[in-house]
Amino acid sequence: MPFQTLADVRALLAKLPAPDQGAIAAAQARNGQLTKPPGALGRLEDVAIWMAGWQGTDRPSASKPQIAIFAGNHGVTAQGVSAFPAEVTVQMVANFAHGGAAINQLAKAFGAKLDVHALELDRPTADFTTGPAMTEDEVISALRKGFEAVDLGADMFVAGEMGIGNTTVAAAMAAALYGGGGWAGRGTGVDDAGLARKEAAIAAGLARHKAVLDDPLQVLRCLGGREIAAMAGAILGARMARMPVILDGFIACAAAAVLERAMPGALDHCIAGHVSAEGAHGRLLEKLGKEPLLALGLRLGEGSGAALAIGVVQGAVACHSGMSTFAEAGVSAG
Repeated sequence: MPFQTLADVRALLAKLPAPDQGAIAAAQARNGQLTKPPGALGRLEDVAIWMAGWQGTDRPSASKPQIAIFAGNHGVTAQGVSAFPAEVTVQMVANFAHGGAAINQLAKAFGAKLDVHALELDRPTADFTTGPAMTEDEVISALRKGFEAVDLGADMFVAGEMGIGNTTVAAAMAAALYGGGGWAGRGTGVDDAGLARKEAAIAAGLARHKAVLDDPLQVLRCLGGREIAAMAGAILGARMARMPVILDGFIACAAAAVLERAMPGALDHCIAGHVSAEGAHGRLLEKLGKEPLLALGLRLGEGSGAALAIGVVQGAVACHSGMSTFAEAGVSAG
């Protein structure tokens, strides 16, 4: 078992592996010799060198991406915070299994392995306005599910989610981790009354759990959800394997933020795939210090924005690892 208690998770966060500085230097040197003007590929060059550092080679690869979707249900939906009933989570998991969702098509388009993990959908977390969302055993179980879901044969990783009510959960977590108001958005499309209910539920959750919210892992336990904990565990598992991660939208970034707040630098192996149409996502990315690769107005979840960004990373790596150097091509470097 990688960890059995939250104290074990804290201990793991204290000994995170770093990127390979030798590989970074070698990739930078290679980049300077490729048949292009310096900096001509813009951020693609930075992405390729970042990949090199985590993969430990001056010629990184991006041909075996993994997407893992985690699904969970939330007790806070009893507060009327979503435009859809909780049964939709189960129905969408079935749609993933049958290949009918957007993420299935994107995974195919970019050659990604897609895994779906349903986390006790018949047993929602507790309503965080009345008590902690999860016990320590429950949050550890979900963290471990994510940690163990990372395929060590992959060369990059995306964590996606499905869970009716989880924009409320993510907004509550962001408010607890960073303070301030305005984290709640319209999620699946709630009206003004629904948005007011979301804001009221978040305020109630923050007030109830105020005593423990200075601990990011307790934020996850008291306000989070199983799929959010699993995403955090998967991002941590990828870090321990030195595997690059592409972050998805607001909910995935709320999960990631727990790790960053618990241990600054915990997300150095992560890049932001996109900025979504969920209003607070851009604000959360700023808190994380991540500049998104794409801005397409997406708000679907499922890992869809990060899945699209796989193509950008693949393009960056293809150019870096496949291009000829000036010497190889017989081109004068000037």
